[in-house]
This record gives sequence, C-alpha cells and structure tokens, in this order.
Amino acid sequence: MTASISLRRGQYRDSVTLMQVSRDLGAVDGVRTSFVAMATELNLDLLATMGFDRPTDFSPNDMLVAIDADDEDALARADARLTELLAVRAAAGSTASADHPAPRTVRAAARQTPDATLAVLSVPGAAVLAEASDALDAGLSVLIFSDNVDVADEIALKDRARTVGQLVMGPDCGTAMVGGVGLGFANVVRPGSVGLVAASGTGAQQIMCLLDAAGVGVRHCLGVGGRDLSAEVGGRSTLQALDLLAADDATEVVVVVSKPPADEVADRVTDHAARLGKPVVFALLGAGQPTLTEAAAEVVRVAGGTWTEPRWWPAPVERTGAYPYLRGLFSGGTLCDEAMLVAVPAVGPIASNIPLDPAWRLPEDLRAPGHLMIDFGDDALTRGRAHPMIDPSLRLARLADEAADPACGVLLLDVVLGHAAHPDPAGDLAPAIRAAHERAGQDGRDLAVVIALIGTSGDPQGLERQATTLRDAGASVHLSNAAAALKAVELLGAES
Repeated sequence: MTASISLRRGQYRDSVTLMQVSRDLGAVDGVRTSFVAMATELNLDLLATMGFDRPTDFSPNDMLVAIDADDEDALARADARLTELLAVRAAAGSTASADHPAPRTVRAAARQTPDATLAVLSVPGAAVLAEASDALDAGLSVLIFSDNVDVADEIALKDRARTVGQLVMGPDCGTAMVGGVGLGFANVVRPGSVGLVAASGTGAQQIMCLLDAAGVGVRHCLGVGGRDLSAEVGGRSTLQALDLLAADDATEVVVVVSKPPADEVADRVTDHAARLGKPVVFALLGAGQPTLTEAAAEVVRVAGGTWTEPRWWPAPVERTGAYPYLRGLFSGGTLCDEAMLVAVPAVGPIASNIPLDPAWRLPEDLRAPGHLMIDFGDDALTRGRAHPMIDPSLRLARLADEAADPACGVLLLDVVLGHAAHPDPAGDLAPAIRAAHERAGQDGRDLAVVIALIGTSGDPQGLERQATTLRDAGASVHLSNAAAALKAVELLGAES
C-alpha cells in the first residue's frame, strides 16, 4: 500500500464540495481510502483516526489531501483525478473574471451581487456565527447548511434576523426550496401552491415527493433547522416562516413538518398558525400523531387533489419465517424517528442514537441486542465526513455486520434521491443487499430487506431505475417511509 498526505496552500473549498470530491476520488481504481478536507483541527483529528500521520505545518485555509492506494500507479491516477475534479468544480461554481475577482468574504459577495436576497453557508459550525452575522448585516436572509453549530449561536442569529427583517434557515438545514428553486438536498417536484415550514430535511422531502406523485406542486419549502421546535430555540424561525408564507399570495396551503417537537413549542406554533388566514396542515411527528404519509394525504385533500396510496415494489421473493429483531439503518433522522414511532407499538423498545425514550439510547459504539435503529446523518456521525446521502460507506459497513448477526431478521433502510445526493445509491446498495442475503443463506437463516425510497420521477437518479434495481436485489421498496416501517413490522410477525 502507498499512502500520501499533502497540503494545497490557500486552496479553500466549501465542505460540501470537498465531501463530494472525496467520494468521487474514492471511486478511482486502486484507491482504498481518500480524505479531502480543509486543514481544521477537527479534520486533522479525523485524519489521525484513519491511520494517517498528522502534518505539523498547516493553516485552516490549506486543503488537506490524504490518499491510501494500492500502489504508486493508483496514487498517480488519484492525483490526476483530484486535479480534474477540483478544476471542474471551480469552473462550474465560479463567476469570477479579471474585472470581478472571486469574493473572499460574505460582505464582498453581497456587494458584487446587489440583487441577491439569500446567502447559503457551508462552513465549519464554529465559524457560522460570524459569517451569518455578516450576511444579515448585508441585508440577506441565510440558509445554514452547516451542522455542529452551538445552540446559543443559533438563538442569537435567529433573534437578530427577526430584528432586521430577515430569515435564518438552519443550522443543519439540508433541504429548502425558494420560489421553486431547490437548495441543498432537493428533489425535482412540480411547481404549485403549497408552502412548507420544515424543521426536518428528509421529512420535508418525503412530503414533497408524495405530493408530487399525487399531482400537487410546491412553491416554497422554508427549512428552519432540526432544533427550531426544541424547547431551547422555541420555534423562532418557524413562527417567522409562517408569517412569510401567510404574506405570499401564491401560497394557498401551508404545511408544518417536524421531528418530535417540544410540547409547549408545538402548542405555540399551532396557536400562531390558527391566525394565518390560510389552511395549515401539521406533520409534527410524535406518539399518536399522523405519519408523514397521512399528513401528505391531508394536504392533497385540502389542495383539492385526489389521494391514492403510494406505490411500492414487492420483493421478488417474500421472506417468511421467524425473524427475531428489526435493525433500521437510516440516512434521514426524521425518517428514522417516524419508523420508530410506527414500529414501537408493535415490537416494543427500539434502541437508537436518537431514541424516542432516553432510556433506549445506544452506547457510543452503537451496538446493542434487540431491536435498534441508527440515524447515520446525526451530527456525531458526520463530523468531518460527507452526509450518508452522499457517502454511504459507514452504513454499508454496518449493513454487512447486521447481515452476519443471527439475531437480525429484518433490515429497514431509507434511500433518498434528488440533487446533491449520491448519483446512484441503488448501484452501491444492491450488491450489499445481495451479499447480505447470501451471508444469511450460508448460515441457514432468512433475511428480509425493506427500503423506503424517497424521490420523484424527475430526480436525476431515475426513480424507476432505482426502485427496480433495489427490488431485483431482493428488497421490498416503498415510496412511503411509514408503509416501509409497517412492512418491516409485518415481516417480524408482529401486529401493528
């Protein structure tokens, strides 16, 4: 094996770009491990955990490139591919010229684009307060893609945004749509008159995809960050976003979607929504609350459409027998929450890194007997790594582990399509599903795989192709996450 570590001085790129570059570099023949990131302390710590030596002379403005390859030829191919990837992405994202050099600060960018109304930030969480403050001072609303932002910084930014008449979307806002333009992880949905306020990325994607399949279009999706409806943040951006949608004449139906909110904040938002003067449908996950699919059905009815049950592709072989435990491996935290809410009444406690009950929290190694579900998109698992909707490697490794566990009988996963997501998630996942079935068969066991496929017919990955690839690999594939969870419960032999 040949390992290489280098620093490209002063070559800053945003974290999302470098995550995608790392993923593409890992596909080069002979590359075993690749890590491309800015040389922050966090990323250098991660480098050490991957077995690389830590450089001594560095700055956070330097690009760190670490590659572990089979031989020198593979390393040369990787280096050439890296140069190509960086050049292509720089050209695609650049509006610089001799007369108008690329801006180095948010304020400079705002001066160069006086018609801009929104700044999108993807910087380390510790830097968000300063950069977002500059954007607000420049008269811009802010979408903060970054995670690992201190909650006190989030509150301060949202209070300032209200004072200056702007909106803060995020932190950890992975999905948004403004005037039909998708931002972050965005599915291709038809235009329409529905506006969403979303304290959930994948939850919003699920609802928008189900609406699209039912012929109902979306105008706005204002992501407010997964903590906005927590007791600490108190719904600050949610209340402001509701007012913005109420003032938009082209928005006729409003949807509020969130992972389980704090009760008192949910009450505050509900009371506020009752005064909007427009119909509001709530998709606030929790015990006894509607599923995302049920909420989408209600939106379709309010919008005057006709609801039909979401499509699904049965597995080619229906797995039967006694299945001891359910194991859920998710890239979307809200989808994981919903699956647990659906399954717990039938199967009992489910251990998780985002548990419904604090007593059910998984230990740090994410291992426990019995039923469990893991959110691989949780902040603790994405520090210095690409989101699992971009880089599925951690989840694929855990899938193989679960397939080798005789206690595992049903695997439940989500696959999320759309812009910025993996270009072919089924292509990576299908071989892993086949290998899982083969391993279980070698042990004389049966193993069922159920997948919630979140996407639309317009998504670049190809909804039909993704679904049939996963189905042909042996999975039961559902466009409704709630239906997928119910199917998993059914295969366990439990009553839902």
